[in-house]
Amino acid sequence: MKSLVRVLLSVLLLAGGGILPAAAPALAAVPAAPPAPQSAEPAPWTPPLSTRGRYVVDAQGNRFRLRSGNWDGAQGSWSGSGDRSDPATHHAGQDSHGIPLGLDRVALPTLLADFRALGLNSIRLPFSNEMLHTTAPVPDAAVAANPALRGRTPLQVYDAVVAALTDAGFAVILNNHTGTTRWCCGLDGNERWNSTRSTAQWADDWVFLARRYRDNPRVVGADLYNEVRRDTWDDPNWGLGDGHDWQAASQEAADRILTEANPNLLIVVEGINWTGIPVDGLPHGRPTLTPVRTLSHTLVVSNKLVYSAHFYGYTGPHHSGATGLGETHDPRYQDMSRAQLEQTLYDQAFFVSAETGAHFTAPVWISEFGIGADENGAAPRAWFQNMTGYLASSDADFAYWPLVGWSTTAQGAPGGDSWAMLRYDNTGRRWGVLDPADWRTAPWTALTAAVGRTGPVPATPSWYQLSTDHRDHNASLLSRAAGDWEAGARKAVCPDGARLAGLSHTGGRGLCSTSDLRAPGGSQTVVRDESYVPPGGDWATGYTKLQCPAGQFLIGYSLRGDRVSAALCAPSRLPLAGAGRTVWFDRGDDRPAGNPGADFASGHYKGQCLPTEYAAGIAFTGRAGFRPSPASLLCRALPAG
Repeated sequence: MKSLVRVLLSVLLLAGGGILPAAAPALAAVPAAPPAPQSAEPAPWTPPLSTRGRYVVDAQGNRFRLRSGNWDGAQGSWSGSGDRSDPATHHAGQDSHGIPLGLDRVALPTLLADFRALGLNSIRLPFSNEMLHTTAPVPDAAVAANPALRGRTPLQVYDAVVAALTDAGFAVILNNHTGTTRWCCGLDGNERWNSTRSTAQWADDWVFLARRYRDNPRVVGADLYNEVRRDTWDDPNWGLGDGHDWQAASQEAADRILTEANPNLLIVVEGINWTGIPVDGLPHGRPTLTPVRTLSHTLVVSNKLVYSAHFYGYTGPHHSGATGLGETHDPRYQDMSRAQLEQTLYDQAFFVSAETGAHFTAPVWISEFGIGADENGAAPRAWFQNMTGYLASSDADFAYWPLVGWSTTAQGAPGGDSWAMLRYDNTGRRWGVLDPADWRTAPWTALTAAVGRTGPVPATPSWYQLSTDHRDHNASLLSRAAGDWEAGARKAVCPDGARLAGLSHTGGRGLCSTSDLRAPGGSQTVVRDESYVPPGGDWATGYTKLQCPAGQFLIGYSLRGDRVSAALCAPSRLPLAGAGRTVWFDRGDDRPAGNPGADFASGHYKGQCLPTEYAAGIAFTGRAGFRPSPASLLCRALPAG
């Protein structure tokens, strides 16, 4: 048994999907590259950023396509064995000292000019939780090309990098990459957001950092955690309600960031990167964003949610990326034809942005993909061509990994990371994607030059899913401010600016739709009986009817077990009609044609008002032999205007 455990642990060390292969031999010496061209500043844009359907937009409503690079290093580079001060024990021989790479070799203005020349408008800036709490200053050698940063802690250096980037016009998305300053991924103590701390402590760190940059409007996003994956014994999950529930934890942290720190930030939620043990015959795979189809996020601030996923050619939908021990017979992405790859990418992630008008519709940011400059294999090269081609044709948001790396050791010997877009030797000379000798230049240039949507993006109706599976889901800031409106019950409330549109008969799910119907102020009415059913207004004979008062509409509901406990109503700013129709869903679905909002309660009967209607009441029965769960809705025509 012990030998089996050792084998499984060794296999798991290779799992995780974000593991780069062992550092490839350094590139052959090439002539020193000329200085980076001094390109124009990034195109003007006005923060903060938000979302409209599948697009990220700026404060003027103009499309802001995330053309990003990952400037890594602040998440740590130690490989987990040997002397931390020995560069040989760090990824690709690069000791980052817990700060963004390259500051020892290149002055910040030159680095930013190179980023502009790549066509970037945004930077994903990884950090570790350990970095936030490190008080020792970085070595002088780590910032040799930027002497003004001497004597600063890693977080203070991170501050300076954030300021330089945003002063130069770049959007910065903060990325919690690791808990410890150890190279990601596999079994490294960084598998889950709470591998080395509690979920509350992790969220506390996020609130601290989001507050730190609250007054810098070009810090636009919080990328909550990188490549959530299996640890030695347990898988993360999406929606089980336990301590490994990534969907619930990311919802909790997102709402805390938006309410306690900065309501303007984009919230980036990555899918689950790996579950199971990569052994033929045992369940294993890369869920990515597939669970979003049935359980999405509804945040307390609307139009701030972005989903993300990572793709590398040497991994696959069920392939960990390992070779030898831990390698299974599943196909890698680079083994697929272009058509197969595009279908797989769609199924795993791109459906979220492609299928508009669903509760899960949101921008999808491919926040990591990449390949080595020294890659000579036909299949990996074809994968990179196909990947960049699909990113271009689908008008996707993207971020290359990694942006900056070394090309030599500190002593000038060949070394470093051949995957980096920009590689610098110990004197600051550069080569990489900006130089024609790099085979990646052509596909990268084609991607950044590809025609995509620009200009104004009109606001479109949004749909939001409510879930009471394991806890309350109160997405309304106004309702939260009013206190607990139904103590002891599980409660669900639509976001401010939305109305309840549908309910499931079982399962406790709800669907909300964008609405400007609510009157100003935070008043609301809790309905627990038939007090507001007018004489002669029985719209569900034999059933208990929780009907909103005249002039109000449904924004929430509560349950005690299966039983409907109360309805929550809000006053309308417009006069509301008195007539209506009953939508029954206790014996089957009753939903509008076209499936607006998509399936918000998979496997359960659902009822939903028309998009031209609002919900004004919920009916249920307590009769023996019947479920006391929602059975029908009272739907009425929306007022004009």
